[in-house]
Amino acid sequence: MQTHLAPEFQNTADGLAAEAILRKCVHCGFCTATCPTYQLLGDELDGPRGRIYLMKQVLEGQIPTRKTQLHLDRCLTCRNCESTCPSGVQYGHLIDIGRKIVDAKVERPVAEKALRWALKEGLPSPLFAPAMKLGQAVRGLLPDSLKSKVPPKQATRVWPTAQHTRKVLMLAGCVQPAMMPNINVATARVLDAAGLQTVIAPKAGCCGAVKFHLNDQEGGKAHMRANIDAWWPYVDSGTVEAIVMNASGCGVTVKDYGHILQDDPIYAAKAHRISELTKDLSELLPDWVPTLQGKLQAGKAGDVGQIAFHPPCTLQHGQQLRGGVEKHLGDLGFTLSTARCEAHLCCGSAGTYSVLNPDLAYQLRDRKLGVLNEMAPQVIVSANIGCITHLQSGTATPVRHWVELLDDALAAAA
Repeated sequence: MQTHLAPEFQNTADGLAAEAILRKCVHCGFCTATCPTYQLLGDELDGPRGRIYLMKQVLEGQIPTRKTQLHLDRCLTCRNCESTCPSGVQYGHLIDIGRKIVDAKVERPVAEKALRWALKEGLPSPLFAPAMKLGQAVRGLLPDSLKSKVPPKQATRVWPTAQHTRKVLMLAGCVQPAMMPNINVATARVLDAAGLQTVIAPKAGCCGAVKFHLNDQEGGKAHMRANIDAWWPYVDSGTVEAIVMNASGCGVTVKDYGHILQDDPIYAAKAHRISELTKDLSELLPDWVPTLQGKLQAGKAGDVGQIAFHPPCTLQHGQQLRGGVEKHLGDLGFTLSTARCEAHLCCGSAGTYSVLNPDLAYQLRDRKLGVLNEMAPQVIVSANIGCITHLQSGTATPVRHWVELLDDALAAAA
């Protein structure tokens, strides 16, 4: 695709990066076939190719409108189009640049600005945990629209205390410890069973995705730098062998630190090293299978029954990790499979998307649950807290993180 950048974007970092991405696009349209919002709305401008044209026009000097902003807002950033694209267009990086430029030129309505501010400041805030605790205490009195965002209080198991030579860092996350703390505890317990000790750096917090994708990119980068500072003593000393992510939304962001901070003279090299060390929890599974097989009594994994796995977009498209959870949990005796069709499509959670675009998000949720329920599962599992809470809001079938099932089976066999 030929581009002619407007003077204001020539020789700028965003302009040059966007131009390089745009020139890879051959506007073939393969991406529209796998775009969730295009499938729902049937509008070219609500598919990747149409949004690419909109961003190209802005970069070439056309003044964006509120309509331009809305079409970019309606993108889930699921990156399904990247898995489909034969030309390797890095659409996720392009949409970050496009939204940043358009938001600088198009004023948002006051109510919309207030909601986006509340999300980007509230979710990573230390006040989120007490607010969630209060919400859980009065959950039965909440309207359905709020109740779906407040999961019931979890009963968690005991954090392991054994010391191991092999150690890994784990990001606790900003909302996960308050909403579903058992995911982190289960992760530490499974790692312990596999002979690894889980370390959480006290000063590590939000991965930066919340602010970054709500177009407070500098605020997001501040979170990223803070995490790098918190992790670096463990990394630099060789104390840990990996940085483990049990939320694929955080994982895809931390793996991108090297790209996002590539022009930072102080943090570029460190960010690159952090990204190299970052692993989704499922990437460690192959090494654990022999050890965990010996700890699982015959039949304990199979007691769960049929399990439907929803692979998050941040896992299968953002990190390009497919099939690992299904294969390795199968090796451990679990009966787990993905939907026969539409396993590649987004469930509609997409970070803060389900709050900002609820109509589209709930249509996608119900569509996803429709194909998952065809499997008649006893439980639905995923690998990202956003997907888990969003799907659970539309079904009575339990929706959990896959590591919780593994921890249950190990506890039952102990």
